[in-house]
Amino acid sequence: MILEHAILQVRPGQSDSFEAAMAEARPLVTRQPGFQSIEIRPSSDDPTRYLLLIIWDRIDSHRERFRQSDDYQQWRILLHEFYDPMPVVNYYGPSIFHD
Repeated sequence: MILEHAILQVRPGQSDSFEAAMAEARPLVTRQPGFQSIEIRPSSDDPTRYLLLIIWDRIDSHRERFRQSDDYQQWRILLHEFYDPMPVVNYYGPSIFHD
């Protein structure tokens, strides 16, 4: 299991539009092979910052499948105009603790 992590910095004044676009874009990722779950959490300190967490079965499900798909092109059209700067995506392995 792999955790995809990104901080999404949204242009000021665009948070409501971003959230609506994310709601529209969400099914594009949730139907991907290897997708497990998604969370988008708004920052408590900054109304223009969001935390994106997606769990995949493996990195290639994101990098090779989703990012090469037509669904990803639609995801980009819906969401990438909101970001400043563009997010950096990081991947993390399984938890070392299991509660």
